[in-house]
This record gives sequence, structure tokens and C-alpha cells, in this order.
Amino acid sequence: MLPKKIFVSGISTEVGKTVCSAILVKALQADYWKPVQSGDLHHTDSMKVAKWNGLSLPHPRFHPETHRLTEPMSPHASAAIDGVHIKRSDFQVPATDKTLIIEGAGGLMVPLNEQDTLLDLMCDLQIPVILVSRNYLGSINHTLLSIAQLQQAGVPIVGIVFNGPSTPSTEKIILQMTKVPLLFRIPELSELSLSAIDETARLIKPQLLETLMH
Repeated sequence: MLPKKIFVSGISTEVGKTVCSAILVKALQADYWKPVQSGDLHHTDSMKVAKWNGLSLPHPRFHPETHRLTEPMSPHASAAIDGVHIKRSDFQVPATDKTLIIEGAGGLMVPLNEQDTLLDLMCDLQIPVILVSRNYLGSINHTLLSIAQLQQAGVPIVGIVFNGPSTPSTEKIILQMTKVPLLFRIPELSELSLSAIDETARLIKPQLLETLMH
């Protein structure tokens, strides 16, 4: 059965969560929500995902961020500069009849405040997670640690997405050691555009739906 809500997280920052979210929004004709936006308020992740889906904000399928912070830093640090205290109780999942794609900020252990991390919020929400991994030196360790943290916290994992050039040896050992299903791969895109997202969504949709429905 297709999950009605999916949380997209990553093994680190800049691994492709926003691109993955845009592809999922396109493939599933889903809604989108970014709970915390840190910095780049004139070019937010919500704006990017909307643009790559041929839409513009405001749009009913794109739900406002709970916190919009001015500095491109960890949420706890940016919030302190802005005079904001983020609380886990701040976050209310938007109501929608469509599938909802929720994009995290950075990796699992990014602090929201002095006590709570993004993983704590994910535990509260208990929404199945798609984990995005990208190959770099240390990415195997980061991927295995992220999956172990999710499993230890009891957060359900839908599957893993590999973003960028294929690295068979890296992908093979991650899948063997974790037994987490591979949802799809995102190829290295020469440009991030509506046509590139459309084509990738079209290519991955059959594999994605087959995995999500089982």
C-alpha cells in the first residue's frame, strides 16, 4: 500500500534530498512540505521543487514551512540568531488527501534546539523515511550509521535512493549489510530542470511504485 506520507532524509547535507523530493512529487503527483528552511529564503527548497515540477508558489500542493530561518546554518544556530526557539510541538503535519512528501534539513542528527534533533521530530511523526545517499569518501559509514539510527529509534524505512554516478561496490555493500530495499537511482543530471526531473520521474516511477506497494 502506498504510504500517504513520506519523509525524505539524507546521510548528510547536499546529498540530493531536494532533487529526490522533486522527483517523488512529480512521480506521485504529491504535495510537498519543508518543515524547516535555514537560509536562502529567496530561493528556498519549496521554490526549487515547485519550479522543477512546472509550478510556482504559492500553490495548494506546497505547504508553508513551519520555520523560515535567515542563516544557512544548522536550524538551532540559525534560530538563535533569529531569536527563535524551535520546539518539537511547533510542527503540525499539513492535512491533504494526496501523498505528502516531507523534506528534512541536513542529516538525521541535525539539532533543532539544545536538546532535540531532526531524528526526534521523525520519531514524533512516525512517518516512513526514504534515505538519500550519495557516494563520497565516508559515505558508506554515514549511510550505515543513518540506517542504524533510524532502526534503533523505531522509525520505519521505506528504502534507500542512491543519487549521482553509480558506484556498484559501495551500493552493494550498503544493501547487503542493511537489507534496506533500493527504491531507485538518480543519475548524475547535467542540469536541474523541469525536463530533467520529468524524465527521471518517468524512468523511476515503475520501480518506485512496485516497491512502495509491497
